[in-house]
Amino acid sequence: MKLSQFKFNLPKELIAETPAKTRDEARLMVVNRKTGKIEHKQFKDVLSYFGDGDCMILNDTKVFPARMYGNKEKTGAKIEVFLLRELNAESRLWDVLVDPARKIRIGNKLYFGDDDTLVAEVIDNTTSRGRTLRFLFDGSYEEFRKTLNDMGETPLPKYIKRVPTEEDKERYQTVYAKNEGAVAAPTAGLHFSRELLKRLELKGVNFANVTLHVGLGTFRTVEVEDLTKHKMDSEQAYISDKDCKIINSARETKKKVCCVGTTSMRAIETSVSTDGFVKPYDGWTNKFIFPPYDFSVANCMITNFHTPESTLLMMVCAFGGYDLMMKAYKEAIKEKYNFYTYGDAMLIL
Repeated sequence: MKLSQFKFNLPKELIAETPAKTRDEARLMVVNRKTGKIEHKQFKDVLSYFGDGDCMILNDTKVFPARMYGNKEKTGAKIEVFLLRELNAESRLWDVLVDPARKIRIGNKLYFGDDDTLVAEVIDNTTSRGRTLRFLFDGSYEEFRKTLNDMGETPLPKYIKRVPTEEDKERYQTVYAKNEGAVAAPTAGLHFSRELLKRLELKGVNFANVTLHVGLGTFRTVEVEDLTKHKMDSEQAYISDKDCKIINSARETKKKVCCVGTTSMRAIETSVSTDGFVKPYDGWTNKFIFPPYDFSVANCMITNFHTPESTLLMMVCAFGGYDLMMKAYKEAIKEKYNFYTYGDAMLIL
């Protein structure tokens, strides 16, 4: 398939800047692949689609406050530093994006905090926008990480122009987040409240956790018409033996296996064996899923509404069927569903 097939007009006002008042009261579109039927519900209605022995796969990655603002030595110019990933804990080395990139060269020092609590030195140019920074910090590693956390802000996507609030700190995080390492939230999971998870559990639904630390590569624009030539950035993933057993058991008993989000789907599709069962995994994945693609494990998925030409939309079309998904998206625009990070959800059965 070609990039241009994933173009559609998305009215700006449908891109949500703030979360729904209550997590589980966002809207939910339910799309049935067998019948082609489309229904309009509230997110908490997912409860009526799952029962005893079904399995939901959740990505338990935790977003850290990855966006920081510093000043360049001598000129004092304000520089945004976006922490992408830690390269070496001992040496305090980090891969970062800097903005404006043209002002930052190897050897430059950046100062953070009112009293320059933290200093970083640029030691490498990895890409046109990326840099490697060495933070110069005297205290322990724990103190260093606490300082980063205190100085960083919630890394809301760039399209949200407002300053992140205290509410964002909580809402741009799933209620089950536990393994820190993501710079963007696995957004389909944002709709689950603790009460809804409890009610699903009482119905006999089993939960399996996978960890995929969402990086910015997930949102990188596709710049090639031929999708086979697009390269995803690598993201770190982990699946335990215990969670594999929960997923495989539901699969063996022909129950629903529901991936919550495209990131959970990428994690399990990375670690699946030739006979369709999930194996424990600890490594990196740059798997890019687009139509046509044979999914091995999940038979339903929950996902948000994605932007035109995004790799996330491509995966959803691979899972739900291109024609049906494009029809559903047309309906979502007509019915004024909210799109993107803080938007509404879709359940594909």
